[in-house]
Amino acid sequence: MRKPRIAILGATGVVGREITKITEELEIEYESIKFLSSAKSAGTKIIFKGDEYTVEEATPDSFNGIDIVMASAGGSTSKLFAPEIVKRGGLIIDNSSAFRMDKDVPLVIAYVNDEDLRKHKGIIANPNCSTSQLMLVLHPLQKHAKINRLIVSTYQAVSGAGLAAINELKEDTIANLEDKPFENKCFKKPISFNVIPQIDVFCENGYTKEEMKVVNETKKILHLAEDTPISCTAARVPVFNGHSEAVDIEFDKSITPDEVREILKDSFGVVVIDNPDNFEYPTTRDASGKNPVYVGRIRKNLAFKNGISLWCVADNLRIGAALNTVRICKKVIEMGLYGGR
Repeated sequence: MRKPRIAILGATGVVGREITKITEELEIEYESIKFLSSAKSAGTKIIFKGDEYTVEEATPDSFNGIDIVMASAGGSTSKLFAPEIVKRGGLIIDNSSAFRMDKDVPLVIAYVNDEDLRKHKGIIANPNCSTSQLMLVLHPLQKHAKINRLIVSTYQAVSGAGLAAINELKEDTIANLEDKPFENKCFKKPISFNVIPQIDVFCENGYTKEEMKVVNETKKILHLAEDTPISCTAARVPVFNGHSEAVDIEFDKSITPDEVREILKDSFGVVVIDNPDNFEYPTTRDASGKNPVYVGRIRKNLAFKNGISLWCVADNLRIGAALNTVRICKKVIEMGLYGGR
């Protein structure tokens, strides 16, 4: 099968640049590659594999002859261009929330539910960042014991809200230290020296959309029963990069902390750092710029029967967005799921 013709949509954004970097790191094979953005960013120069490329404005005709599009340009842009890509025989791996819960669109974490890729009809969805790191931890444990109940608390870095949010944390912190006034625009509350218990808008049930993404996406990816009890609280913290999660899991049978450690030590994409007596546990600084999900603080849950509590951290721009997008692309190529399918 010939090598695919690839496009990166949203190439000048924070995640788009990370996709570009990881495409080179993972040595994705391709016949050709192009970089696309909005009219505002068109003309930007990108260095890829030592060559200089000019970013082009994305139009429907940009996707003529393209086999695979890795997109991180926002939901409205994906909804605009996805039908055009599919109509032209291409496949879009979409990083937005536009198609995640569409029953005809596979929602995939590479190396977790790869077989779902075979069901694609031209669109594959990349899960939410906080869901992504969680799946690499839960998937191997689910093979050992059924998940009966799940409670997740997330502590999410500002990079998940884009470059403007990163800059707001910097500027708000400086203003705070210098005792100067500062008007926050990205967040509903000041982010420096603060924890904000809101990510995205609130739903009618009192949960935010971010929290419901974790609930619904987890069920879809792991093929859990719809009535599986899952709850999430998501908070924004004054950290530039790297999401942290406190996870409480109830299984249908007994599983010990030592068994969990052994299972996760042998699992794809997971590194266990768990020796609290020596203050060895993962933090966001351990994860930033790295590919694995780091897990520690593994212990028996005192509230659940057959329960385990653990802590996990990951670089949200990589595993939570760009890395999984490129891994899906690599899987699609390996499985021959592109090109006039």
